[in-house]
Amino acid sequence: MAHLPTGTVTFLFTDIEGSTRLLQETGDRYVEILGAYRSLIRAAIQEWGGREVDTQGDAFFIAFPRARDALSAAVAAQRAMSRHPWPENAAVRVRMGLHTGEALGTESGYVGMDVHRAARICAAAHGGQILLSQTTRDLAAERLPEGASLRDLGAHRLKDLAGPHHLFQVVAAGLLTGFPPLRSLDVLPNNLPSHLTSFIGREREIVEVKRLLATARLVTLTGAGGAGKTRLALHVAVSVLDGHPDGVWFVELAALTDAALVPKTVASVLDVPEQPGRPMVETLVDALRAKTLLLVLDNCEHLLAACATLSERLLLACPSLKILATSREALDIPGETVRIVPSLSLPDPRNPPPPEHLRRYEAVRLFVERAALIHPGFTLTPDNASAVAQVVTRLDGIPLAIELAAARAKVLTVEQIALRLDDRFRLLTGGGRTTLSRHQTLRATMDWSYHLLSENERVVLRRLSVFAGGFTVEAAEAVCAGKGAETHEVFDLLAQLVNKSLAVAETQGLEARYRLLETVREYSRERLEESGETVRTRTRHRDWCLALVERAEPKLRGPDQQIWLDRLDTEHDNLRAALEWCGASTDSGERGLRLAAALPRFWEGRAYYAEGRMWLEAMLAKGGAASSLLRARALNGAGVLAYRQGDYERVLTLCTEGLTLSEQHGDRRGSAQALHFLAHVVQARGDYGRATEMMERSVALFQAEGDEAGVANSVDCLGEIARSRGDYERAAVLTQQAMTLYGKAGDPRGLVHVLHNLAYVRLHQGAPEEAAALFRESLIRARDLKRTPAVLMGVAGLAAARTADMQPKRVARLLGAVDALLRTAGIHLEPAEHADFEQTAASVRARLGDDAFASAWRSGHDMTLDEAVDDALAPAAAVPEPASGTTPDPLTAREREVVALVAQGLSNRAIASRLVIAERTAEGHVQSILNKLGFNSRAQ
Repeated sequence: MAHLPTGTVTFLFTDIEGSTRLLQETGDRYVEILGAYRSLIRAAIQEWGGREVDTQGDAFFIAFPRARDALSAAVAAQRAMSRHPWPENAAVRVRMGLHTGEALGTESGYVGMDVHRAARICAAAHGGQILLSQTTRDLAAERLPEGASLRDLGAHRLKDLAGPHHLFQVVAAGLLTGFPPLRSLDVLPNNLPSHLTSFIGREREIVEVKRLLATARLVTLTGAGGAGKTRLALHVAVSVLDGHPDGVWFVELAALTDAALVPKTVASVLDVPEQPGRPMVETLVDALRAKTLLLVLDNCEHLLAACATLSERLLLACPSLKILATSREALDIPGETVRIVPSLSLPDPRNPPPPEHLRRYEAVRLFVERAALIHPGFTLTPDNASAVAQVVTRLDGIPLAIELAAARAKVLTVEQIALRLDDRFRLLTGGGRTTLSRHQTLRATMDWSYHLLSENERVVLRRLSVFAGGFTVEAAEAVCAGKGAETHEVFDLLAQLVNKSLAVAETQGLEARYRLLETVREYSRERLEESGETVRTRTRHRDWCLALVERAEPKLRGPDQQIWLDRLDTEHDNLRAALEWCGASTDSGERGLRLAAALPRFWEGRAYYAEGRMWLEAMLAKGGAASSLLRARALNGAGVLAYRQGDYERVLTLCTEGLTLSEQHGDRRGSAQALHFLAHVVQARGDYGRATEMMERSVALFQAEGDEAGVANSVDCLGEIARSRGDYERAAVLTQQAMTLYGKAGDPRGLVHVLHNLAYVRLHQGAPEEAAALFRESLIRARDLKRTPAVLMGVAGLAAARTADMQPKRVARLLGAVDALLRTAGIHLEPAEHADFEQTAASVRARLGDDAFASAWRSGHDMTLDEAVDDALAPAAAVPEPASGTTPDPLTAREREVVALVAQGLSNRAIASRLVIAERTAEGHVQSILNKLGFNSRAQ
């Protein structure tokens, strides 16, 4: 919102006190009242140069460049409302709050603590009252509105804000002056502690916990140590103070070691005296029976039985009592509602956002704010953004860990903090002296949780540390069973770890998976080392991974390949961990080679070319006593991946040795595979005759082996060789034959490739419409199968087939997108694909000229894969040709969604429904996008 003031800005918040009551009293006339109120506010804003930032219901958020103008506008608005003839003599009282601070602007308005301060100052006011912060008072005091003065109201604690805030009230002719005490924390019965640091994020959790408390009488917040359960509970407690006339009372239990002291501690907080000879629980019941209050029981995990017994007794006997508890494990009594406190929101490390968007994430905001407290002047910059994102992600978004890491910003750069996280338990120390001892270091927090476990639970937790990226129950049973935890006990022990917030349960599709937070995993791994069980446990993990991949390997060809590719992708981190162990272990040479040799189809299918080659070459170098047949399989697999990267010299070396070993052992499938990729290398060098002869030998060997998918693949590639040499009739016959063979073999991945080959054949035969239909089908299939290389080839192919009906700049943009995405992914086009790509690019360059082509090509470099696919599949008219000499404007994400739905033939109404557009005139909103994109009016 570029029109808003920048720099130092004064924020004004207003709303109508008791608006719900006013609505009930005035009925239909409330609309008239609300309209008049808005008009009066806006008139004052306009007169004094304010900018309306946001309006919701009866609330206004306004910004002023100068504090004195904001104050003058507030006084003018209050005076105007006091003079206004409200219908039915309604008592319309508006509260106002002003605060001056730094404006942190976004596309939609302002963010930051100064905005929150202004809102909370307004919330503390009464109807008709204008409150100012100390900062605003200092800036506006010299030039107050005529006849106005300021009354010092002293310091007040406000909801959600750290520390007391000095507030002032405006006194002026025409304004009300006598008000009750401010709605601050100081005037409501409570013992809630005041925090010296701000509370970051958790908006969704706050809303959810408040909603739960409205209907449930016992809500327990659970979560890992340091997850912020206590801070969240206190924040919620502050926000519900108004609803508990007998107060909100915080009971800290962490320091207790004797369960018998729990009732006495609660009584002490509530100032309930002990009665000699009578159980304290009964005395508490009598004291609370008629009270409406909220009891916050903090840190119950080490006193679960005592807390559960007391809570159940009080809730049964005291109908207006509610309890909000925090614990790493639920109390497990009737009527309890459990809410897990998750980690703070994090950026995706696999797809990091631009630096300017990192502040959207709670974990990043927490680190930046706490680091700035320790090291004044610290800010998030493009230079340190990547390191900040790495730190908070590796710390799992755990608030305690992030705060401890931020404390190191005084002596280390963020980059140094990130590098030292491998030794996080030594780095993350130094909590404040007044902090609970177990929160002063990350290790102390983990020690606290670990020592609350039974010995069997500790055994399983230690052994689970060998998993990376998650695990299933079956995997946990296979790896963790043994002395201290029999197979049939592992699931129950795992469930207990979940209940105690040390393991996380998640659902992926129809399967339940579990994982340890990285901090828990590293701590448990240290404990595993201390136990002397590392070798045994990591070896069992390696063997579990080996069994999985050897079961999956034959399934990676045929109708179930997608299921197994997804399964291996889910376990990819575990496979990496197993391969690392094989590389480090002195006696895992053969098993490491078996593990790697079973994975080339997975690595190829998911385009992990470089990583797959690295593991295969490493295991080949370490192979030891591995059989030569196993070595041949690994050599051929590495050759396949080298070919995908365009490293043809390495393909010759690897596959030539693989072919020799395969032939020595009579392995026809291995020989066929080696010949297949050697033929591709010969094809790339232009020797089509020799390439054809070698590929035909590959076909014969696959046929002799009864490998239908292998036959189909090599026949398909014979068609590709024919296409490369310009023999399109033979190419058409071979690709049609391959399509039939793929169908019989039930190989959907192969169908993607053969459809693509046939599309290029039809294109060269002068049938662009048929070619475009084939490219479209191949592209959609590839997208559904998550085959990134085939998706990119499909985009390029579809652009080539549609050069007649698609604008040339759009074709150039798509080619630029494909080029950039191929380079980013490290994918090398096959010879025939490369030749066709270059031919299309040359054709479009000739039509556009060098400069226009280069400009459109560069604009494609900014497209994501999904954007390129949507653009390629959209109708020709969906993206109009820019005016001559201009650079095409990139489509917004919303516009691309509309384009994709238009391509499906949907009406405006259906598109609006699909996109869940919130605007009142949703269909008109869709039409405005269509108009911008050059569509004619569509049926409603």
